[in-house]
Amino acid sequence: MSKRWYHEKKKEHFYKQAKREGYRARSAFKLLQIQKKYKILKSGDVVIDLGAAPGGWSQVAKEITGENGKVIGVDILPIQPLDGVIFIQTDMTKEEDINRILNLIDKKTADVIISDMSPNISGTYSVDQARSVFLCEQALKTCDLLLKHGGNFVCKIFEGEDFPRFIKKVKNKFKTVKQFNPDASRKSSSEIYIIARGFKKSR
Repeated sequence: MSKRWYHEKKKEHFYKQAKREGYRARSAFKLLQIQKKYKILKSGDVVIDLGAAPGGWSQVAKEITGENGKVIGVDILPIQPLDGVIFIQTDMTKEEDINRILNLIDKKTADVIISDMSPNISGTYSVDQARSVFLCEQALKTCDLLLKHGGNFVCKIFEGEDFPRFIKKVKNKFKTVKQFNPDASRKSSSEIYIIARGFKKSR
């Protein structure tokens, strides 16, 4: 049995399971596995989902946060409507869009920021890895603007030479930082998830 065959079968398994359970993407299982291990989301939380398209992570976040929670999905791509979730189509670099989100959460801050953002794959790994780090830097800046003191943060990053530097930045801003590779990720993938808890918001 080849490793490639195994990886493709696993990918197909989670894809079919997502279809059966009504999730928009198999990546929903990555967040479910993160939640099972780290409990980053809870009922009633305000959650901002960066890179939300097609909406799988937002679905999971809404299921966990429930009727009293609020989930805001943000992506540069359009997303089909989802009950109970607010979607904003933007690239998150404009001040007016940050203010728009603040208005949606009544000028308060979010409990959790999650990011499954990926760059457009060029095929040159060093380029793709650098772009992945850039997206993570943007997500971390969003924490400075929108995450509450003590809040949680999850982001996907491609491993590479810029990885240790970014991890150090996250550790400077959060009390605990872990690295996790969900089973729903392909074993051949270089992606890893950073799980950060206890945001130390600047006063």
